Amino acid sequence: MSLTMSLPAHIPVLVGEVVEGLQAQPEGYFVDCTLGAGGHTAAILARISPRGKVLGIDADPEAIEIAQARLGGYSESLIFINDNFANLEAICRRHDFYPVDGILFDLGVSSMQLDAAKRGFSFKHDAPLDMRFDPNQELTASGIVNTSSELELAHIIKEYGEDIFSWHIARHIVRNRPITSTLQLAQVVEQALGGRRTRIHPATRTFMALRIAVNSELENIKLALGQAVNLLRSGGRMVVISYHSLEDRIIKRFMRHAASGYTPSLKLISRKVIKPTSLEIKSNPRSRSAKMRIAERL
Repeated sequence: MSLTMSLPAHIPVLVGEVVEGLQAQPEGYFVDCTLGAGGHTAAILARISPRGKVLGIDADPEAIEIAQARLGGYSESLIFINDNFANLEAICRRHDFYPVDGILFDLGVSSMQLDAAKRGFSFKHDAPLDMRFDPNQELTASGIVNTSSELELAHIIKEYGEDIFSWHIARHIVRNRPITSTLQLAQVVEQALGGRRTRIHPATRTFMALRIAVNSELENIKLALGQAVNLLRSGGRMVVISYHSLEDRIIKRFMRHAASGYTPSLKLISRKVIKPTSLEIKSNPRSRSAKMRIAERL
């Protein structure tokens, strides 16, 4: 991507709440584990620069390039890392970036990834079945769809998509292989459900399940949360934004467990989830499912 080209529109979710939740102060050191287009990091930097620093991580090299273009004015205060946050502790130690004052996770797929037809995250565009955050990894959605057994597909769609029709969908996928494009897969799922009325598009849960499986999203969240605690200084904050129940369940259980017992490592700052206001949802509809949780290192 040329840095001179127009940058994609980007509206960060719960940006004010994130900055307040992290208690971003001048000279602080923060890690944005999901840099994306850099919206949250820009708001953090506005509070902490010129002496504070942010280490921004993203598995998507396109996201890194976009963030570098958008945040060029903060180059002295930023470290860009193209890697997976599952390697969070190793990344921070390699760059001597610890202990830190705050760590942010804004989970799931970003708007710019959804809107990029070629990435294959959405059935709104006809594109190859890809769905990789990191285009260098081998496993794609096409690989899962066309080589997995019916049992494996049903498990993925049920566990990650929470779809009660997982067996019907898996059986129909296997019968219609090879499936090579997003629209083809969406049509196969629709046919599998035989006109059943659903609140959302019939293929939504299947696409989400495949994306989670391709990118090992839930496993990586579990790996990263414990590492984040180890990197926080005493009084440092962890802020996590999730977008569906599977993510939020992992975060809630982790934080509650870390905040209990004889030697708790975290204190819960938000016992209830923080959600976008109706005004934010109106201006940014994709924020409607966001849930934010905050914990502080003891």
